Amino acid sequence: MVGRGMEGRGAVGQGAAVRSHGVRRRARDRPPPIETVAAVTERLAVLLSAGVAPASAWGYLSSDTSIEQDAAAPVIGAAASAGSTGADVARALAASVDARQPLGQAWLGLASAWAVATESGAPLATCLRHLAESFRQLGATQRDLSVAMAGPASTARLVMAMPVIGVLFGLGLGFDTVHTLFGTIPGAACLVVGILLMLLAGRWNRALIAAAQPRRAAPGLSLDLMAIAMTGGASLDRARALVDRVVVDFALPVDDERSAVDGVLELSRRAGVPAGELLRSEAEQLRRSARSEGQRSAAALAVKLMLPLGVCVLPAFMLLGVAPLLFSVISSTVSVIV
Repeated sequence: MVGRGMEGRGAVGQGAAVRSHGVRRRARDRPPPIETVAAVTERLAVLLSAGVAPASAWGYLSSDTSIEQDAAAPVIGAAASAGSTGADVARALAASVDARQPLGQAWLGLASAWAVATESGAPLATCLRHLAESFRQLGATQRDLSVAMAGPASTARLVMAMPVIGVLFGLGLGFDTVHTLFGTIPGAACLVVGILLMLLAGRWNRALIAAAQPRRAAPGLSLDLMAIAMTGGASLDRARALVDRVVVDFALPVDDERSAVDGVLELSRRAGVPAGELLRSEAEQLRRSARSEGQRSAAALAVKLMLPLGVCVLPAFMLLGVAPLLFSVISSTVSVIV
């Protein structure tokens, strides 16, 4: 009976481990959150092209099980509620997200595009199709960066285990390194300093990885908004005023793109060609530049992670793994001589 009980507990433990591994694997395989915004934007475009009213389209999306509802349900619900009551859908979208998060900035991009297209009279379905394609490109960029950063991040986690491996190595050789660390004054000093170094290394690694992450969720957004406003037939001054107002109202982080917009509009004026395609082309160029910059950051991350390794992890390995082993050897030798 006892054997069967222990066997049952072992089976339960193995099942829990398998489920935990499955959860972590699903988290790694989950697509970038911005692809959820892309899916919502694309479905809105399809519904609007089929003749569904803008206010009703959000209601249909609230029951779409093919969309990652955990991330989209609050936003879709807020927009559907606003549409059913005749309220401003764009502002309801903006009020339901956290603008400090990259995903929130993507939702704000959708809200601002909706506002610009509605006010300028641009064909909403076409504008949303272009915006969905932009979000797809950004999703592909985030996938590439995730793959590029997986190696350096895994290396950082692996080297963090070196001091523990050193302690186990000493135990495997027959030396009581654990007693040395916890039962002697030199060992306790090594333990405290080693732990502090490991904590510093972990914090340093996390800071380096966070600094390598892309800061902008939607590069080229202001150019896309300007293209939408121009598509609606607005004059240059009216389109610029509309986009500037929407950028301020939704607190979009696009200040560094103003010069790019001005340059494209000046080229359009001098060449006498429509600005819409030029603006979209420049927006795509900004997204390609952001993709290249992210890849460079990921490549540089592998080199930067060597700093915590050399400054913190290797000294911690010496203090936690090698020094206790030496203390144990010396104490054993002294005890034998005495």
